[in-house]
Amino acid sequence: MKETRQILAEAKAAAPLLGRCGTEDKNRALHAMADALEQRMEQILAANAEDMQAAEGKISPVMLDRLKLTPDRIKGMADGVRAVAALPDPARVLGRTVRPDGLVIEKTAVPMGVIAIIYESRPNVTSDAAALAVKAGSACVLRGGKEAFRSAYAIVSALREGLIAAGLPDNAVSLVEDTTRASARELMTAVGYVDLLIPRGGAGLIRACVEEAKVPCIQTGTGICHVYVDSPCDLEMALSIVENAKTSRPSVCNAEEVLLVHRDIAAAFLPRLKALLVDQRRAAGEPPVELRLDGRAMQFIDGMPAGPDDFDTEFLDYILAVKVVDGVEAAVSHIAAHSTGHSEAIVTLSDEHAAFFTKAVDSAAVYVNASTRFTDGGEFGLGCEMGISTQKLHARGPMGLSELMSYKYVIHGNGQVR
Repeated sequence: MKETRQILAEAKAAAPLLGRCGTEDKNRALHAMADALEQRMEQILAANAEDMQAAEGKISPVMLDRLKLTPDRIKGMADGVRAVAALPDPARVLGRTVRPDGLVIEKTAVPMGVIAIIYESRPNVTSDAAALAVKAGSACVLRGGKEAFRSAYAIVSALREGLIAAGLPDNAVSLVEDTTRASARELMTAVGYVDLLIPRGGAGLIRACVEEAKVPCIQTGTGICHVYVDSPCDLEMALSIVENAKTSRPSVCNAEEVLLVHRDIAAAFLPRLKALLVDQRRAAGEPPVELRLDGRAMQFIDGMPAGPDDFDTEFLDYILAVKVVDGVEAAVSHIAAHSTGHSEAIVTLSDEHAAFFTKAVDSAAVYVNASTRFTDGGEFGLGCEMGISTQKLHARGPMGLSELMSYKYVIHGNGQVR
């Protein structure tokens, strides 16, 4: 097993070579990486099957779905890498100023250097992160969860083959081989090696990185996302949005965890919601959503009484906390007290309420009459994403190519002295 510090040293050595590459070189490498993923599909699927077998019974069915790879998912990963190649190069002049003394000052986007990513059992993150880093001109060091290690190793092996085929250093994309917590701490404290650390995972991982990291760190991922169903609203639209936000893929960070319902429509809306999310799904052989209700919601439908922590929990499962509120101001107050700053939505026919909600809610993505599931780099037109930042500096929301760049000033003169 290669030591983590050696992997970091090799990535640091590769970073300047990658940073000097032009757009054509980087795009050629990305296409070669995508081709290698498809060419190595059989090996990747075999490695994933071993991961799936080892994880069976140890993680939830929802998390198993996150871990599972199929030919279509690997094809989608390869297409995602090609989509990144098609994006504009983020290495560009951001601004230009000509001073009275003739100095020309250019603010220029430049690569970070070495980007480390700590993530959990989502093999597709491996290719997404590598593609974005390469396009941004930075080396990346990936540290995945132990449940997905075989899958990640096979994916990274394919990506490195693509880099070599394109004439770029294979150490531009590396996988940490130690899956214990020691390697995560080593990345967090790798001053002089890691220029940016991005954790993608649950609240515990994010908290550990924020508390322990000695390198620059982005807070990402934890999503206690709210949907507020207002009065007046289109009930059919509200049902469709809530169903999508909760059930389309409950294991991801942009899935809805809390539903807030205006008191004036609770009697009409909540029974229909229960029929849609619980009764109809059970009848169709799909996992029913477990509704955890506050006292006011329980006046209209049956469900589990909400516990003291249910409005502060990222369930990542078919569970939804439900609360009846007095209006948009009460909804905003609840969100302010319980949100993680990820994504919130209002379903309303009132332009006034929508304007108040979007101005008052302080989250990375705020929706009017749309599902929170759109908080995604691809859906926002950024290609794939490195993560969803829930902080305000230096990135917020889906992190695409521009958020993976730093900048420097390049000044052109003709002999000026001060």
